[in-house]
Amino acid sequence: MRIAKGVLYILGLPALLVLIWWASTLGAKSFFVPTPGTLATTFAETWFGERIFSDVAPSILRLLVGVSAAIIVGILAGLLIGSAKWLRALTEPVLEFFRAVPPPVLVPVLMLLMGISDSMKVVVIISGCIWPVLLNTVEGVRAIDGVLSDSAQTYGISGWARVRYLVLPSAGPQILAGVRQCLSIGLILMVISEMFASSSGLGFTIVQFQRSFAVPEMWSGIVILGLIGVALSFIFQFTERRILRWYHGLREVENAV
Repeated sequence: MRIAKGVLYILGLPALLVLIWWASTLGAKSFFVPTPGTLATTFAETWFGERIFSDVAPSILRLLVGVSAAIIVGILAGLLIGSAKWLRALTEPVLEFFRAVPPPVLVPVLMLLMGISDSMKVVVIISGCIWPVLLNTVEGVRAIDGVLSDSAQTYGISGWARVRYLVLPSAGPQILAGVRQCLSIGLILMVISEMFASSSGLGFTIVQFQRSFAVPEMWSGIVILGLIGVALSFIFQFTERRILRWYHGLREVENAV
């Protein structure tokens, strides 16, 4: 019963939206809005073949590499900056400056510096994904309970032990909130980076469909981007539940009380 209820929650609204879409396009012959049946057929013909390996797989690989690098660098730098007041005061103006720079405007600059390569696309993803992770980590470290920090110092817990048993658990919820933001940003930047001087990838392919007026194929590319986003969201939720099991358990107890 519980599983059926969960499936209903997940598929209920998408099924309703598809039904509304089907009803609104019934009998219509719009060139720009394909029917659900046409889009489903086009989706299978377009993506269930060579494009999985020539376009989808390279895009996902760039996304995973860029997001992973941003998460690792963001957490490490955030732990360092958040632990030292003087370092945070020193770096805050610079961090705020670079955070305010929209990553898409860096694409032409990175193309000049790095050339047209996969490395350039990965750096574009990193340049936008690192900030929510870094800044959330800094704030999470700064928000550690003072009593817990003093207790750890009293018992001689320092170095890696302090980071592992105090800093990371305390800052974990905010760190993972930043990670969730960076996933959506990474997907957007993956597409943008592939729209400029690229010969493969989802962004490149969708633009080619648009320029050749292959409207159903263009919509099918947008659908596959949405499906990738949904898959990333479910993977993140599953991982977060395992990492922050203690945190969610504590919240359930508080809500029950």
